[in-house]
Amino acid sequence: MSTRIKKKPEPAPEPELAPATISEFDGVRYLHLGTPWVQGAMRIRKSLALELEYVQRMMVWMLLRPSDELTHGHAVQLGLGAAAITRFCHSTLRLRTTAVELNPTVISACRIWFHLPDDSSRFHVLEMDAADYVADPQRAASAQVLCVDLYDHDAASPVLDSEAFYADCHRLLADGGVMTVNLFGRDASFERSAQRIAAAFGAAQVFSLRPTKEGNTIVLAMKQRPWPDRATLAARAADIESRFKLPAKKWLPMMRTLAA
Repeated sequence: MSTRIKKKPEPAPEPELAPATISEFDGVRYLHLGTPWVQGAMRIRKSLALELEYVQRMMVWMLLRPSDELTHGHAVQLGLGAAAITRFCHSTLRLRTTAVELNPTVISACRIWFHLPDDSSRFHVLEMDAADYVADPQRAASAQVLCVDLYDHDAASPVLDSEAFYADCHRLLADGGVMTVNLFGRDASFERSAQRIAAAFGAAQVFSLRPTKEGNTIVLAMKQRPWPDRATLAARAADIESRFKLPAKKWLPMMRTLAA
């Protein structure tokens, strides 16, 4: 008599993460993931400045918060990149800041080469999958600001881009919270991604900026926050330019609502 013992299937191997690499040109340090694609940048002598135009536009959420709230609350970044948004939120805006990054070599490179702050009572870097972070029910309504910039080494399309993922992002935000998403890549579809964001937030709560010359389109989504009138937006843009040296006035004519 013989019998066949069924073996438990081996778990699928975790995808290998590309190692972080560095280049420098004309006073700017760039982060790569083993390819020529730029994953982030920092001007060496102005480390707190936002060097890349699309990263500056990722801060368009600042227009949606009253000026006296810009330095209050919890900001979360999904995807560390070269830590530009992280440094700005932590060191310039002085927000409680959490960065979520799956690739340990990116975290190490940012510690060594991109002035990533040490962990503290108001700053944490978590080495984990961004999908797991936003799906954790214990983190619901824990963030006022959420910046999503998730790409692999080929920068072909967003790594996380499902309707379920954006629903988790919506749940992560407190009422009145704001999210920006970088949509970019040769295989990316702006319309598809924007509709998924709209399904989670509501079309009237979703806006986009026109693409940068490199093709980055920033989408802005609000959670139960009314759209400010034109005069309020203009006043906030002037305040942002004066206090934080970002070209906020240029963002105003770029914005359009999906509902429109």
